[in-house]
Amino acid sequence: MKLDSKYFDCIRVKPGQDHKQSQKVRLCDWEGCRNAGTHRAPKGRGREGEYFMFCLDHVREYNKSYNYFNGMSDEEVTDYQKASMTGHRPTWSSGINAWSARTARADARRNQFNADTIDPFNLFPDAEGAGSAEQRRPARPIRNAERKAFGALDLPFESTAEDIKSRFKMLVKLHHPDSNGGDRSSEDQLRDIIQAYNYLKKAGFC
Repeated sequence: MKLDSKYFDCIRVKPGQDHKQSQKVRLCDWEGCRNAGTHRAPKGRGREGEYFMFCLDHVREYNKSYNYFNGMSDEEVTDYQKASMTGHRPTWSSGINAWSARTARADARRNQFNADTIDPFNLFPDAEGAGSAEQRRPARPIRNAERKAFGALDLPFESTAEDIKSRFKMLVKLHHPDSNGGDRSSEDQLRDIIQAYNYLKKAGFC
């Protein structure tokens, strides 16, 4: 074997045990402890992503007293827990009331536009008094339950709140036993009419 061979310069030798022991080991962050810090522990609220390094005994001791909400009032803790349900992302209200508010704002803008616009050629069928009932479309998609309710009252989907109330009163008078000499043969139909009206009222149609 030639000790001065050029191939000796390319050989990598795995460090021995003595070399590993000579590497610096991080000590436990617990005051006065000289053991190796082998376990991470969070530093707390406001210092997310930062950690202490403790030995096994001291990380257990630290975890016993760790309280992320330390220094927060009960109200702040409650608000934090509510926000955590949505990942602390902003949320907006939804449902019937939110839809009604958006519809009211859109109607106000449309009414203002109609009031300020002269339309001699009837280019804007949504203007007040213009366009036919077939040209007008419901302001939101009609669900199956709403479709069934309008069918029970025998009304088109684009009916106004006044149309719905007027048709409801007329049908109640028509099918009520007191108006038919005590005849109860149409009680089931009357029940469907009342349920349909109550549903449309709850859904914000009237």
